[in-house]
Amino acid sequence: MLESMKVPTLRARYLVTVMTLLVLTAYAVLELSKSRTFQLFGDLIERVDTTTKIVGLTFDDAPTTYTDSVLAILKGKGIKATFYVVGASGTAQPDVLKRIVAAGHELGNHSFTHQRFLLKSPTFVRDEIESTNQVIRAAGYTGEITFRPPYGKKLVSLPWYLSTHATKTVMWDVDPDTYYPRQSQLLKQYTLDHVKPGSIILLHALCGTDCAAARDALPAIIDTLHAEGYRFLTIGELLHYDTRYADRHVSGR
Repeated sequence: MLESMKVPTLRARYLVTVMTLLVLTAYAVLELSKSRTFQLFGDLIERVDTTTKIVGLTFDDAPTTYTDSVLAILKGKGIKATFYVVGASGTAQPDVLKRIVAAGHELGNHSFTHQRFLLKSPTFVRDEIESTNQVIRAAGYTGEITFRPPYGKKLVSLPWYLSTHATKTVMWDVDPDTYYPRQSQLLKQYTLDHVKPGSIILLHALCGTDCAAARDALPAIIDTLHAEGYRFLTIGELLHYDTRYADRHVSGR
């Protein structure tokens, strides 16, 4: 009787142990996939290590019908930024992409269909990246193209492809509209509280009503950081910044 009771108990413990390991593994994989500071292959940058007051201002999901509003703000403030392009949107609105390039801003790759790059085949990864690169080049952009994963998600196939094609993964260390997407004053204050030399700021300012707060906060963010001595760079300038040639490499004030 006692022996027969031990077998189910041992099996139950084994199953609990296996399930616990599976849950922990799944959690670890999820955390790895969204890490801003680590990926399995290639170069990942979430900020630049410097004491110089320089920052990179980036916008995701370009182009949209609100892009011109953001371009007008940047022109009025005399700074350049980096726009991460969704290839499908760029195909539908090529003239908007051309205006971004004509204004002297930088374009980056944000995939073609803006899907999460988890459990995707190498063919899917290749097609998403290369088709978007073609859209970016067609807009007249000739500089280095960095990549920003949609939703920040990456695991194996994406970093591997990027590493074998000398493409840097660019994340961010300041993302105010993740926390205060519809409150412009709080969005501004979060940015100012968290920015530091070498920061990469992510703003979703290109969509409709959901992005209105970011557009509203943008001029004040720029003005306040300028007043604090910060200068704005494109991602390419930020990654290749050299204090010996500051005037040559820095755009804006």
